[in-house]
Amino acid sequence: MTKTPLALIVDDEPDILQLLGITLSRMNIDTCRAETLTEAKQLLTQNTFDFCLTDMRLPDGDGIDLIKHIQQEFSHLPVALITAHGNMETAIDAMKAGAFDFLSKPVDLTALRNLIKNALKINQQGLQSEQSVSPKKATKNKKTLIGDTDVMLRLKQTILKLSRSQAPVYIHGESGTGKELVAKLIHYKGPRADSPFIPVNCGAIPSELMESEFFGHKKGSFTGAVSDKKGLFQLAEGGTLFLDEIAELPIAMQVKLLRAIQEKSIRPVGGDKEIAVDARILSASHKDLLKLVNEGQFRQDLFYRINVIELNVPALRERKGDIEKLSHYLLNELAQRQQIEGASITDRAIDKLLSYDFPGNIRELENILERALTLATDDTIYEEDLNLPTSSIANPATDGIVSNRNSLPLDEYLAKIEKAEIMKSLRKTKGNRTKAAKVLGISFRALRYKLEKLEIDIDN
Repeated sequence: MTKTPLALIVDDEPDILQLLGITLSRMNIDTCRAETLTEAKQLLTQNTFDFCLTDMRLPDGDGIDLIKHIQQEFSHLPVALITAHGNMETAIDAMKAGAFDFLSKPVDLTALRNLIKNALKINQQGLQSEQSVSPKKATKNKKTLIGDTDVMLRLKQTILKLSRSQAPVYIHGESGTGKELVAKLIHYKGPRADSPFIPVNCGAIPSELMESEFFGHKKGSFTGAVSDKKGLFQLAEGGTLFLDEIAELPIAMQVKLLRAIQEKSIRPVGGDKEIAVDARILSASHKDLLKLVNEGQFRQDLFYRINVIELNVPALRERKGDIEKLSHYLLNELAQRQQIEGASITDRAIDKLLSYDFPGNIRELENILERALTLATDDTIYEEDLNLPTSSIANPATDGIVSNRNSLPLDEYLAKIEKAEIMKSLRKTKGNRTKAAKVLGISFRALRYKLEKLEIDIDN
């Protein structure tokens, strides 16, 4: 027989207690009610609750005191704060103290029901370890964080903790460290896992289309709007909206985004009414947002709204103890992708990787291994196959490539050099790929792979 959920609701206003009690009763949830902090603490020792709702102002304390108490004594009990409308600072303080979500007065019943559903899922799933991820979730997100250094173990524990919360998280880290993967893990280990995870690169959306992309539009609202279109917030309904490279948003869009996050509602372009949205916000950037705030390039109020909890993803050079394990994992994935059986890497090659700082982080490691596996003659990567970048990597023989890469990402720079060398060999051999491969010192299979990857069309 299924156990009826039990909730603790704490408020010194009888009308609010009654409203919450009726709403929860209609959802088949039993309640215990308290009007003071002291009563709430006593009830916590007498019952096993599935979640807690508490008002901010109580006769003998406040809701944040209760949140801290629950975090210390009943750490797996989800607790949400009910606060005055517009008091976002209090809501942020509550989530930093451990609240998994908040509601503003007057309480919106739809928002309340969504909050309760998420709270119940947290307890039903028992999100205390990676093994708690359901097969359905595992199918959606096959990748995981590879590594068991101290810094990675702490990161994994933090991800599990954050997955239980609905608080906005700002993920900071260098390019190539895996910020989107971290965001996916926070989503798929949490109560929203069965709803969409919508990633968006804020720097890839033309400024004139941003409002339509984020909030949607109505048919006829502008030239080309031939039908209604849902925006990213609506597509992420019930799930998570991941705003990657959020520092690229123009100031005007930052204002509109802030309002959507605070009000939990959006207005489509050309629409005449607000639409409630329920999406958790995760964001990321490789830039220093606080520096941008100080320079006036990023709004301070938006910064504090998305940065309720900051999570730093370490650079690969900060966890070199994971390079060997990570290399074998990536090599296995690459081998499957290229349909190569028995791909391996020598100990000397691993030692060579350990001596390199990886400015491009995991993305660069994957590119290096992919290139090495393609060039290897017997599906084993040796030290000389790695061809790690050095300060003198540029060569005048690269057919006109400028030796100074400036701000060009390392992987793009190396791809330009590779492309130039391949084109030079093809011209030398008059387009004969077999001869060109011999000139380059690689197999025909490797050359064919590189022609596809670098999009080199020798027929034109």
